[in-house]
Amino acid sequence: MGMSTGGSRRGRGKGFGDINVTPLVDVMLVLLVVFMVTAPLLASGLRVELPQVEATEAPVKDTKLVVTVTKEEKILFGEDDVTTSVEDVLATNPRVQKEKELYIRADKDARYAAVARVVAAARSAGVLGLNLLVEPEPDEAREAVR
Repeated sequence: MGMSTGGSRRGRGKGFGDINVTPLVDVMLVLLVVFMVTAPLLASGLRVELPQVEATEAPVKDTKLVVTVTKEEKILFGEDDVTTSVEDVLATNPRVQKEKELYIRADKDARYAAVARVVAAARSAGVLGLNLLVEPEPDEAREAVR
């Protein structure tokens, strides 16, 4: 006990000589990793387009590749449930590979993690144009589903 208090007093006298820098280094490394991960996403100019309300009336379904994230966090590619295999489906789908463009329609109650997973899957599949579809009004959206 006596030794430890003496040690801290001595440390104070010496100034910054023996501050423990290990936690600081850990924090810096974590920040570095975060920047390394986010920088390419920012640099690659991920195109996010929010269409106008009129644009949502266009029949997106048959012309474009749409991935839907439901509020139950099911992931649908077109009409197929690909919740378990979205990464493989996007990576192997010939149209995705050819057009390199994808529309993501996410329910407003879906958790961000599910949407982020689709974005990550699309990026690893080589998709360059990611378009987030915004539903104009909840009522209209419900009718569209029916």
